[in-house]
Formats: sequence, structure tokens, C-alpha cells
Amino acid sequence: MRILLGLTYYRPHYSGLTIYTERLARALTRNGHQVTVLTSRFHPDLASHEIQDGVEIIRPRVMARVSKGVLMPGLPIAALRLARRADVVHLHLPQLDAALISLIARGMGKPVVLTYHCDLRLPPGMVHAVANQVSHLANHVSARLAQVIVTNTRDYAEHSSFLKRYLHKVRVIPPPVELPVPSPAEIEAFCKKYAILPDQCVIGMAARLATEKGVEYLIEALPKVIERHPNTRVLFVGQYQDVLGEEQYAAKLAPLIQNLGAHWSFLGVIPPVELAAFFRTCCVTVLPSINGTESFGMVQIESMMSGTPVVAADLPGVRHPVMSTGMGKIVPPRDSRALAQALIEVLDEPERFRSSSTQITRRYASETVAEAYQTLYQELAGSHGAN
Repeated sequence: MRILLGLTYYRPHYSGLTIYTERLARALTRNGHQVTVLTSRFHPDLASHEIQDGVEIIRPRVMARVSKGVLMPGLPIAALRLARRADVVHLHLPQLDAALISLIARGMGKPVVLTYHCDLRLPPGMVHAVANQVSHLANHVSARLAQVIVTNTRDYAEHSSFLKRYLHKVRVIPPPVELPVPSPAEIEAFCKKYAILPDQCVIGMAARLATEKGVEYLIEALPKVIERHPNTRVLFVGQYQDVLGEEQYAAKLAPLIQNLGAHWSFLGVIPPVELAAFFRTCCVTVLPSINGTESFGMVQIESMMSGTPVVAADLPGVRHPVMSTGMGKIVPPRDSRALAQALIEVLDEPERFRSSSTQITRRYASETVAEAYQTLYQELAGSHGAN
């Protein structure tokens, strides 16, 4: 099949949405499908057209930015050309351009699938307020035109103010998770590189340094954890510098993190093998997200695949991995005291929260997820051709 995937940001932008789409695109390509990604040239150094891992990437030029959204004058022409040759158009929301692409695709008689990753909530301010409203309207237009809306969990769909209007269209497909199995030598090299001592209680967090991740609540929880486990150290993996739209948030947290001294280390974006070693090295990982912009948290599955328990916020979708596996604790969002207590409980008795990772690995494998999407694409293409 010829599949057109649309989203605002793709690699090298780093986020859960881009990782999800990249994994899906590669898995579909390995299965013999022709996959094209229509995205933005959000940085002028990026190529307007290239092929990565067999996936064709088309990036129209960005003329201007509106909050975290982009304006691309060349997108309508590119969408017309690419939708015409596609068998199915698959868009990833939130995406400002999804409404236009959906209209173009449906006008050509092409089936449209949406994957709704999360609600969009921008910071206060006039520009952000306008962007929120425009994005909200675009999402509704896209949802009405789409035949199917995919989400990670039913839990999130039923609690999302947006998705609960379209539950009759919702289909649950879990996100694709890939993680190599590190060798003992690779784990040892990771620990040596980042000076991780054998007796340290390592708390891991893998995310962008972004407001919705609730990093400040982990910072606030740490003194209590350190009181119980003095050798506690947080390893923060992911982009923490120059995160788009999060400059003020990073500046606010900087002095608080500095006060923690050797108890906090930023590792930045690390290679897959190092990431796998990171999860194996951690005693527990944490996802203290604060709102509906976080709908699942694939890092939880990566942690559980490595045998490492998780402490996550009690948010729709986010709580699903812990609740379905028992591998960790859930805590109220924005509650640093409860977060500290949960971390202490897991660090005190980690074996209570460990389980077999085999079923988790199989359920969330990229190949499993790609097969679910293939079935959906074929179903829609078949029924569309019959009409």
C-alpha cells in the first residue's frame, strides 16, 4: 500500500509523537509498504526531500511560526500531489494542517485515519490562546472527516474533552516501543561513562524538559527521598536545552536543579544502546506529568521492558501501563509529597514491583503495532473501494 503520514514535526525533532511516527513508518516500510511523511522544514538546514530507512520525507518550507505551530505556504500543493498517489492518508494530531490535508484527501476519495496523541494546551497569552482555538477547530474538522481515530488507550479517549465526542470512531492501538537489549559490557560502559556508582539509587526520567512533564514535582520530592536514601541520584535523559517554547520553564528550574548538586545529572539525548542501558541501570523511573498533553508515556513501557518499575501520575492514559502490569505506583499529579512517598516505597522494596517483561515486549513491538495499522488501512481501503 501507499501510505501518506502527516505530522508537524518529524526527526530530528525529538518528542514522543515523532518517535511514535518514525517507528511506525519504518515498520510499515519493512513490511513492504511505500511510506511518505509530510512534515515541516522547521529548521532551514533540513532537506526539503530525503529518504531515511526507506521512508520518503517531504518538508515544505516554514514561512512563520504561531506558538508551536508553523505556517507552510507550500503545504497545500505538496498535500495535493502526495494524497493523489496515496491509498490511505494517516494524520497525527495535534496538527494545525490536519484539517486542510483531511479536506484534500476526502475530496480525492481517499480514506483518512487520525492518530490522536494528546490534547494541546499552550501557555497563557493572547497568541497562545488564538493558536489553541485554531488548533481546536482544526482538530474537530479533521475528526469529522476521518473514518477512524486511533488512540493509545480507551481510558484516555473517555476522559479527553475532545475524543469523547467521537468515541464511535475510536479504535485502540497501543504505541510502538523499541528498545535493544544491552549486553553486560554495554551496561558497564554506560555506568563508567556517566560515573554511576554501584551503591547509587538511580531514579530515571526520560523526557523533554517541558512544562507538561512536571519536572518541578520531582525536584520538590527529592529532598524527602534523599533523606531516606542518601545515595539517590536522578538521571534525566532527553532534550533539556533549547526545547522549543520551553525557555522560560527551563530558566525557572535551573537554580532549583543546581541546588541539588550531584543528586541530579542531565545526560541529554543518548543513543538507543545507551538508553537501554539507562533503563537497566535505574532502580525506578518516574513520569510526573501534570495534564492531558501527556496521554500515555512510551518511556514507561521501555522501563518495564527492562524490568524497571515506574512511578507515574494518575492521569487518564498515563496510569494505564502501571495499572495493567502492576509494575509500579501511580500518584496524584502535582503532588510532590505523594511522589516522594511512592519513590521511597519502590526503592525500599523494588522486587514487589517487578514482573515478566516478555508479554509487554510482544504487545508493544513495532511489528505488532504496524500489523494492527495494516489491518485498519486494508479495511478502510476495501470498504472505500466498494462505495
